[in-house]
Amino acid sequence: MSFRAVPLLLLATALSTTGCVKKVAINAMAGALSGDTGGAFTQDDDLQFVGEAIPFALKLMDSVAAQAPEHDALRETLCSSYTQYSMVYVKWPAEQVRYDDFEAYEKGIVRTKSFLQRARGYCFAAWDLRHEGFSDQIYTDTDAALAMADIEDVSLLYWTGASWLAEISMSKEDMDAIGALPIAAAILQRAMALDEDWDKGSLHDMMILLEPSLPMPGGLDRARTAFERAIALSEGTRASPYVSLATSVSTTTQDRAEFERLLEKALEIDPTADPDSQLANLYAQEQARFYLEHVEDLFLE
Repeated sequence: MSFRAVPLLLLATALSTTGCVKKVAINAMAGALSGDTGGAFTQDDDLQFVGEAIPFALKLMDSVAAQAPEHDALRETLCSSYTQYSMVYVKWPAEQVRYDDFEAYEKGIVRTKSFLQRARGYCFAAWDLRHEGFSDQIYTDTDAALAMADIEDVSLLYWTGASWLAEISMSKEDMDAIGALPIAAAILQRAMALDEDWDKGSLHDMMILLEPSLPMPGGLDRARTAFERAIALSEGTRASPYVSLATSVSTTTQDRAEFERLLEKALEIDPTADPDSQLANLYAQEQARFYLEHVEDLFLE
């Protein structure tokens, strides 16, 4: 996760200045908000506390972005932050009531997709600042658009693909959304081609979820290969690959024993083994516990 801390002193400075000085202050704050300042969130050990803090941080970044229209890094941060917030703090609570209150679940999914669309909008805005016309060309000539991306764009490729694929996964009756699957998948595949080791295997973790949904045969086998690579690159310090394989492959093959074994393995991970992934590990382990408690809903007799 990469939610950003909120430098209030910079905010006060920006609000109290005018003209060129204000622009400098706004850009300074935009840089601080989009910098590598996520530790205050990612290294926290309280999911609920972080969730209560994030909406204020997001609205602050929204306001700063409006005043810094040429700041691509802040827009990438907004894309990643809205994606993570929507999945952890909107979709996941909805998933937990799916079997008891389907109406509440559906409302949560609608709200999740709205946040994901906002996230992708910020990613596309960042792309257009870096590579003019990208957000249009990605639809008309995907290969040419992605050819503009280089290794410095891998993070932006990841968050663009992640936000888009997450929305598609919740839009199974929307033919326009489903039709965009090859484009969203190509974005992640371009990131893999540029730097498959990025962020200790995060791209491979995403591919565990993506591969089974692609039309090419062999998706389940490719997902298992991605799992092995994600475990190797994270040196076994992340719980999410185990949850990803369990929920994308074990449920598809209806292998309950494997499903339970993977989730138990996720629970064995020390959340602090990778300090920058502590919050993500806690989230993955919360998922693992929930799915183990509801295994009867996921597998046929």
